[in-house]
Amino acid sequence: MAKAAEIEEIDIGDEIVSWDTWDQPPHERSRTWYLVAGIVGVLLLIYAISSANFLFAIIVLMMGVIMLVNNLKHAEEVRVYVTELGILVGHEFYSFREIKDFSVVYDPPHTKLLYVDFVSVWKPLLTIPLEHADPNEIRDAILPYAFENLEREEETLTDLFRRLYKF
Repeated sequence: MAKAAEIEEIDIGDEIVSWDTWDQPPHERSRTWYLVAGIVGVLLLIYAISSANFLFAIIVLMMGVIMLVNNLKHAEEVRVYVTELGILVGHEFYSFREIKDFSVVYDPPHTKLLYVDFVSVWKPLLTIPLEHADPNEIRDAILPYAFENLEREEETLTDLFRRLYKF
């Protein structure tokens, strides 16, 4: 008979600063957005099939399914904590030992983001929206524990497309 799994508590250190944000940005999409996205998808699919590029057709179909699944999943509000040992985003903890550098990109009202880059090349760049949090307070909280990347002054191209096209 199997025992119930015990939840192991992890020491994440004392809280320095915290704020609430979304796990994914909530987008209000109009019927026009869905109509245009559907037409573009169908046109790309017709082009892929007419040019016998079936791999591209599969990619277009996969993008449509991913967008549909993401649309059905509602954005949830999560709490972000910066502690003495790392950054906790919802239920995911990122230790400062695994963080290569960070940067704060702040250009209100559109761009208010904290980027966290990892030592491991297998971990993608983490983007954390700052919402109404004070970027200077967050920067000051992380600075003693991680290097600041001053070269990253703008949001990534992926985040720009995601914001502009509401993906």
